[in-house]
Amino acid sequence: GSLYLGLIALVPTVALVGFGASQNFPFGGTSILIIVGVGLETVKQIESQLQQRNYEGFLR
Repeated sequence: GSLYLGLIALVPTVALVGFGASQNFPFGGTSILIIVGVGLETVKQIESQLQQRNYEGFLR
């Protein structure tokens, strides 16, 4: 787990060096981890809302 997080945190730095871009890149590794985490949580919330909407319950 920790190795994976470390690799993800290094991706922006490696990409900057690989593409020869300037150091003014707005997203660091931590920012990318937060964005991905929020995106995954949002998808889970939407899926649970859709499941609740289609749930018929015990009384029907």
